[in-house]
Amino acid sequence: MHIKNTQVYCGRNIHSHKPVIKMTVDLEEYYDTPTIKIPGFNERLIQCLPGLKEHKCSLGIERGFLKRLSEGTYLAHVAEHSILELQNMLGFNVKFGRARATEDVNIYEIVYQYEVENTGILCGELIIDTFNDIISGKDISFMDNFLKLKKQAESFALGPSTDAIYKEALKRKIPLMRIGDDSILQLGYGRYMKRVEATLTENTSCVAVDIACDKALTKKILKDACLPVAEGYTVKDKDDALYFAKKMQYPVVIKPKNGNQGKGVCVNLNSDEEVIEAYDIAKKISQEIMVEKFIEGKDYRVLVVGDTVAAVALRIPPFIIGDGMSSIKELVDIENKNPKRGCDHEKVLTKIQLDDISVGTLKKKNMSIDTVLKKGQKLYLRENANLSTGATAKDCTDIIHPLNAELAIKAAKLVGLDIAGVDITTFDIGKPIIETGGVIIEVNAAPGIRMHHYPAEGKARDAAKAIVDMLYPKDSKYSIPIVSVTGTNGKTTTTRMIAHILSLYGYNVGMTTTSGIYINNKCVLKGDTTGPVSARTILSDKNVEAAVLETARGGIVRLGLGYDLADVGIITNISDDHLGLDNINTLEDMAFVKSLVAESVKDEGYAVLNADDHFTPQISERVKSNIIYFSINKDNIILKKHLKEGRISVYVNEGAIYIAKGEENTIAANIADIPSTMDGRIAYNVENCLAAISACVGLNIPVDVISMGLKTFYLNEIQNPGRFNVYNVGNYRVLVDYGHNVAGYKGVLEAAKKLGASRLVGVIGVPGDRSNENAVKIGRIAADYFDYMYIKEDSDLRGRSPGEIAKLLEMGAISGGKSKDSINIILSEEKALDTAMNDAKPGDLIIVFYEKLDGIVEVIKRHIDMEGKVRTMAGISKTMQGA
Repeated sequence: MHIKNTQVYCGRNIHSHKPVIKMTVDLEEYYDTPTIKIPGFNERLIQCLPGLKEHKCSLGIERGFLKRLSEGTYLAHVAEHSILELQNMLGFNVKFGRARATEDVNIYEIVYQYEVENTGILCGELIIDTFNDIISGKDISFMDNFLKLKKQAESFALGPSTDAIYKEALKRKIPLMRIGDDSILQLGYGRYMKRVEATLTENTSCVAVDIACDKALTKKILKDACLPVAEGYTVKDKDDALYFAKKMQYPVVIKPKNGNQGKGVCVNLNSDEEVIEAYDIAKKISQEIMVEKFIEGKDYRVLVVGDTVAAVALRIPPFIIGDGMSSIKELVDIENKNPKRGCDHEKVLTKIQLDDISVGTLKKKNMSIDTVLKKGQKLYLRENANLSTGATAKDCTDIIHPLNAELAIKAAKLVGLDIAGVDITTFDIGKPIIETGGVIIEVNAAPGIRMHHYPAEGKARDAAKAIVDMLYPKDSKYSIPIVSVTGTNGKTTTTRMIAHILSLYGYNVGMTTTSGIYINNKCVLKGDTTGPVSARTILSDKNVEAAVLETARGGIVRLGLGYDLADVGIITNISDDHLGLDNINTLEDMAFVKSLVAESVKDEGYAVLNADDHFTPQISERVKSNIIYFSINKDNIILKKHLKEGRISVYVNEGAIYIAKGEENTIAANIADIPSTMDGRIAYNVENCLAAISACVGLNIPVDVISMGLKTFYLNEIQNPGRFNVYNVGNYRVLVDYGHNVAGYKGVLEAAKKLGASRLVGVIGVPGDRSNENAVKIGRIAADYFDYMYIKEDSDLRGRSPGEIAKLLEMGAISGGKSKDSINIILSEEKALDTAMNDAKPGDLIIVFYEKLDGIVEVIKRHIDMEGKVRTMAGISKTMQGA
């Protein structure tokens, strides 16, 4: 068996509202073989993954999955459970999984939840490799592979501080995005978005971090402000170090000028020899070294967040206790097996390191790593305490003296840090350090908060909560209004209408459409931008105050949604388009996919649904939020029932659009006053107006603003490019539209028929990924409306041969009653339109269904320029004749 494809869904998707991975696997000849028919499979699998015994499976009972295994179940199902269990073994809490057959009996889709993308993918790969090893009878070195996977997983995981902030934001339902593979998070959307990396926020200035990293500069700033600090000097060589050590009198401290996590710091040095050794150790970390007066006392870390002290911890150097038999090295090895200890920041505690500094500490005590301690003898392995080298912490938040807290906050502000770890040395943090002789040793940027969340002694302090509270104080906003628009037809126009209304209301609007990404009416990226990546672009821009996102089927199916929850989710309609692609074969399948937009709405938000659409009852069952129905028929049964329940609906009655809630009715606008409907002749734009009004009502936009927005939204290439744009070219007109499916063609042609023209001339095409039947049907529809037609093809043939789609359209047109004499096949759409315009007769209306708008507009404007020149020349000639 082998993996054919892996697809990652970062957000809500058609499989789950949790992030999942879809792994497409070819089971080859084992597609219908239960595991009990594979010799030793079940037994060997349970040896590798004993936790599978606890899986309930669909039976919902303890050891339910084990029962299924014993009865015989299939490999795809077993793989789903095994991948989840492997992630559980790595410490992730994942439960959702599903295995689905495809049209190919060998191929299965295994969908499973994940927390870290790269780790989730690796877990899937290891399980498939393990299955292959078991099936082939190979010896399995599963534990070796697992340990290797574990190490890889650690490199992909969020750091402990970032992870704590992530979980706190998740708890508050603040939208989250991980940026790249590092520990950088985006909290919130648009103008309320904040980025954090560990405990560095976007409000932390580079200057402040540079100051904090320069220990000598920090000391000077604090000293100048009369804060108590240890005497110290920056030295250029060993002789310099010895000079200042003697000047200050032993004991002293040697440390890197630019260091972190206690690396290279040697304390309580009492001789020239110790200073020289310490200098060499510090030199490995930094080129600049500091000599500082050693201050006796305990090592306290004060966490300052904003204007408050969020937590205080006493840091205790790593220690061991002798057993009378084991050497120091052996005791360290034993302690490092403590399940609470891990590598780096992997667990609550870090493994103890026997490095140059700890060896030097032992040497001062006339010991080595081979020394055997007496039973009960306690030995500190370092004289400084840092969690990164194995230290532990004791919470002291409740006992810090208010003056010490005040000094710590002042130190953080002097350096310029919004979050700081202020290190204080004193014998008792409960007494003012200005009285006890204590000092501020350092002010650290990006302080770790693990020690506060998981102290070895005392009460855990929620430092992450304090940080998120600072970023988002009580009652502050973290998200902008979001409208998501999907459906088969009308998405783009509806999206543009809503964006226009919101702009009038004063919002700086971010919008994604089939024509590009727009921010404040300016196109920042051209192209079809209706997927999740484009949505995230909008939501990551601090200039954006409201987002209107056209959300297409393709993006939903392949990647899921690019946002968490919308304030309004719209489904305009469901009709025949894109069927046969991405395993969407029926309109019921399409309705299921599109319904994700209506499902993914805030509890207090609104799903906007078309009461006239056949699939709306099916979709509405999936909606958990409020619903606003819209209809062109005030007597629609769904609408009337909704109004009877006192809920909001939008409908048409006697040429006006009404907003109704129960018995209360308000006119939003008269259809005759809405230019995009052309006095009601464009019926589908009346529906688009209903959807747009519904969305704005859901966002509490005043009715007068909605009305003004509808009255000032035009079908031109500025406000609604490529959607029923009409150009006057001399004595004929050209209508440009993006209709590319049956409903789209019918809607445009019905409206065009009402514009009055001596002839309707079509330039028609259909995307190559549509079915043969669909292409023929569109050709037949075109035959019903057009007096003459030019058949063209898209430049992107989507797997078709040149001329293939054109032949299908021609076949449909002929079967619809058109003669070959009234059809001209010109595969290039620009050449087809150019020919149609060259052959145009007075009173013609040429309708072009385009693939690429820019090229079409260029052809039209060239003809308009030519017409202008002809008229100018005619005018000159007439003038000369008159003269």
